[in-house]
Amino acid sequence: MMLHDKATHWLKGLDPERAHRLGILGLKAGLGPRQRGADDPRLAIRLAGIDLPNPIGLAAGFDKNAEAPDALLAMGFGFVECGAVTPRPQDGKPRPRIFRLEDDEAVINRMGFPNQGLARFRSNLARRARRGGVVGVNIGANLDSEDRVADYVTCLEALQGLAQFFTVNVSSPNTPGLRTLQSSGALDTLLAAVAAIGSQVPVFLKIAPDIDDSEAGVMVEAVARHGLDGVIVSNTSILRPESLKSANMGEAGGLSGPPIFERSTQLVRLFREAAGPDLAIIGVGGVDSADAAYAKIRAGANAIQLYTGLVYHGPGLVQQIKDGLVERLQADGFASVSEAVGAG
Repeated sequence: MMLHDKATHWLKGLDPERAHRLGILGLKAGLGPRQRGADDPRLAIRLAGIDLPNPIGLAAGFDKNAEAPDALLAMGFGFVECGAVTPRPQDGKPRPRIFRLEDDEAVINRMGFPNQGLARFRSNLARRARRGGVVGVNIGANLDSEDRVADYVTCLEALQGLAQFFTVNVSSPNTPGLRTLQSSGALDTLLAAVAAIGSQVPVFLKIAPDIDDSEAGVMVEAVARHGLDGVIVSNTSILRPESLKSANMGEAGGLSGPPIFERSTQLVRLFREAAGPDLAIIGVGGVDSADAAYAKIRAGANAIQLYTGLVYHGPGLVQQIKDGLVERLQADGFASVSEAVGAG
């Protein structure tokens, strides 16, 4: 892992998109790090009926086209979410569209769901269909779509049998108007269409961190009404905390990393309070240490995801978080991660 963490430092000297592409190519070539040994059994958790070896997942956005999920699982992630995928290929927003905020260890992106489209994505997933590991798919709508609900349905139908879970992404700030699908009427229409598919595997709803506190309960009710299996809290933020120091802080797009940790964790707590103990919740936003991961779990997350933390800390971060979680569980007298979920 030390060698790969040094490679991460070198990649940070490159344009963000070029660095990302080189990272994907390296993983496809088998140059990625590999976890040694099995996870501590105290880290195992059941999430919406899915058995995970550990609760640390890779968030959507890194492997947009499902090119390297197995290499990412080999790094030590308990699960990997690929995408977002849209029915038709699209280039996304004009470049530059990814901005590192070095002083804040954060990122702003305005990608706009660039991907190679559903056909290529499906082909990539089909090649690994008999392999183990938990791989989920984040589904979205094309930028110029005339029927966004139909886009979600198309992706969900086409990928049945090839993923262990799906995420309905209505919270990206970079597809104009997409977040309006979070409003109650539009959300009901979308989730009813999704539910009608009768997915063979769990389906999650990914929400934005910029909603009002009162909307948590409304969304929980909608998820329950349509039989979805959980929520992912949360996506990137269009807000800019006063704490930001970096020169790129004024760029448009979604903010990720430590500056959104507090808000996203607060939302995890609100969703857990609204949902009770049974709804599956994945906490995302600013996870860059064992302390951050443990805080989200104690706030009510059954599992967590990260992405931006890898940019600044390298792939060794995954094992560091897992080791740190075991220490914290032991120190607090918990025999498993599940006992710590929502502990306060």
